[in-house]
Amino acid sequence: MGILSLLIFLPLVATVLILALPMTLRQSYKYIALAITLIQLILSGWLYANFDNTAAGINAIEGFQYVEQIPWIRLNLGSLGQLEIDYFLGVDGISLPLLVLSAFVMLMAIGASWNTEKSPKGYFSLIMLLNMAVMGIFCALDFFLFYIFYEVMLLPLYFLIGIWGGANREYAAIKFFIYTLFGSVFMLLVIVGLYFSVINPISGAHTFNMLYMMDPNNYVDGSFFAWFNNYNEILHIPARDIGFIVLFIAFAIKVPIVPFHTWLPDAHVEAPTPISIILAGILLKIGGYGIVRVCVSIFPDVVAHSNWWLGLIGVISILYGAFNALAQRDLKRMIAYSSVSHMGFVLLGIASLTVEGISGAMFQMISHGFLSAALFFLVGVLYDRVHDRNIYNFRGLATLMPKYTGFIAIAFFASLGLPGFSAFIGEAFVIIGTFNSESIGTGLPRWMAIAGSIGILLSAAYFLWTLQRMFFGQTRLKGGEQWAIALEGDVNCRERIILFPTLAIALILGVMPSLFFDKLNSSVLNLVSMVSQYL
Repeated sequence: MGILSLLIFLPLVATVLILALPMTLRQSYKYIALAITLIQLILSGWLYANFDNTAAGINAIEGFQYVEQIPWIRLNLGSLGQLEIDYFLGVDGISLPLLVLSAFVMLMAIGASWNTEKSPKGYFSLIMLLNMAVMGIFCALDFFLFYIFYEVMLLPLYFLIGIWGGANREYAAIKFFIYTLFGSVFMLLVIVGLYFSVINPISGAHTFNMLYMMDPNNYVDGSFFAWFNNYNEILHIPARDIGFIVLFIAFAIKVPIVPFHTWLPDAHVEAPTPISIILAGILLKIGGYGIVRVCVSIFPDVVAHSNWWLGLIGVISILYGAFNALAQRDLKRMIAYSSVSHMGFVLLGIASLTVEGISGAMFQMISHGFLSAALFFLVGVLYDRVHDRNIYNFRGLATLMPKYTGFIAIAFFASLGLPGFSAFIGEAFVIIGTFNSESIGTGLPRWMAIAGSIGILLSAAYFLWTLQRMFFGQTRLKGGEQWAIALEGDVNCRERIILFPTLAIALILGVMPSLFFDKLNSSVLNLVSMVSQYL
C-alpha cells in the first residue's frame, strides 16, 4: 500500500474500530479520531516536504508524484470494447497543498468536537468516513474513482448536519443534499460522455483516466462527445461547451458561487461548530479544486473563450457576498457570507488565465481554509458559553474576554487582507492577474480588478464594524450577569492549542508565501500553457 492509499484509508480503519468498540468505551472514540488525524497530518507534511518542485515535467500529465495505479475493473462490453477503471492516485502542486490543509482542518474539527456528548459513536465514525472521502477526492486521477469519493462525502455531511445541528437542522441538511445531488447527478452524465470520447493510447480501450482526458490526442476521431453529436443539431451548442457548463455548475455549487450559494448560510448556521469548520475549511475548496482540475484542465479550449463570463460571476460573488455580510445580525451567518465573497476571488483568479491570477486563486483557497476554520471555531467558542450569536446582543466583550478578543481581532484583520497575512497575498495576486489579463490578451477587462478591490474594502467594513459593535465600548450583554459569569473564563487551554497554530500559519504564509508558491508554480505554468494555445 502506497502512502496516498494509507492517507486515504486510515480514517476508514478508525471508523471500523469506533463502530466495533462498545459504548462503555465511548471516551476512547475521540482519542482514536485524534490519533488518526494527527498521523494524517504528519504523513501529508512528509509528502509536502519531499515533493520535488523541479520534477513537474513539461506538461500536466508528467507533473504528478507519489503515483499509485492498479487495474481495478475490467469488463468486456462486446462491440463497445472493454470497460477500463483503475485505482489511480497521484498529487501535483495543485492538489498537495489542499491535502495538507484538509489534514490540518480535520484535526481542528476533532479538537472542536472534544466535548461532544450526543451519540459519539455515530458522530466520530461519520467524521472519519468524511475524512476518507475528502482525502480521496484530492488524490484521485481516475474520474470514476473521483466521483465515488465525491458522492461518499455527501452522506456523512447530510447526517452530521441533520442529527447534530441546530433547531432547523433537517431543513438545512435536506437543502444541502438536494443542491449537491443535483450537481453530481448531471456530472455523472458528462463523466460517461467523457469515457466514451477518450481512449487509452496504450490499450485502445475507453478510459476514465483524467490525465488522458487532458490530452486532446486521445479523443475518438479527434472529436469530443461523439455519441452526443446528434444533440448539437437540436441545442445549437457545442457538446464540449455543454459538458463544461454541467461540470462547472456541479463544482460551483460546492464553492459556492452566486446564484448557487443559498445552501451555505443555512448549513453553516445549523451545523455544529466542527462541521462548520469542515464545510468552510475543506468543502468549499473541493469546489475550487474541481474547477481547476476538471473544468480548466479537461476543457482548456472552452475556458479560453468563456473566461469573461467566469470572471463576471466571480465579481458578482465578491460583491454580493460582501454586501450580504454587512447586513447580517448573526455572527455565524456573517462569516458564511464572507466566505461567498472570498471564494469569488478564487473564481476571478482562475478566470484571468494568468499565472499570477491562478496562483493567487490557489493561495486564496489555502488561506481561506485556515482563516475561515479559525473564524467558525471562534464563533463556536462564544456560542458554547451563552448559546447566542446575535451581534447586537454583545458589547464590550474585550473587557470580559481579552484573550478571545485578541484571537478574533487577529482572525478578522487576517481575513480582510491586512499585509503580512496570507489573505493579502492571495487577493493581491488575483487582482494583479486580473489587471494584467487584458494586456496579455486573455480577455478580462480591468474594471473587474477594480470591482475585486472594492470587495476587499467591503470586507474591511463588515469585519471592523463587527469588531467595534461586539468588543468595544461599555460592556452590555443581553443575558446580563449570567452571561458575564459564563464568559469570564475566556479561552481555555484546548481552545488556545487549536487557535494559535492556525493563525500562526496564516502569518507564516503571509510573510513567506514561497513555502506554497514553490510547490505550486510548475503545475500552474503547465495549466496556463494548456489554455494559452486556445487563446
